[in-house]
Amino acid sequence: MPKIKTKQTVAKRFHVTSTGKVMRRHAGHDHFNARDIGKVTRNKRSDDIMSPAFTKTIKTLTNQL
Repeated sequence: MPKIKTKQTVAKRFHVTSTGKVMRRHAGHDHFNARDIGKVTRNKRSDDIMSPAFTKTIKTLTNQL
């Protein structure tokens, strides 16, 4: 039976921590950031933890189940 390939689009956008949580980056980093207020800019710097509903799907697509 052949190996299951990792979905590279998912692997580039998410990463799994050592405790099994799935992290993602905030959207909107590319341009037009000067118009954002300081609170929004600071919140974009930190990663988000995905909800448990999406965690199983992302782990399946990255072959980490």
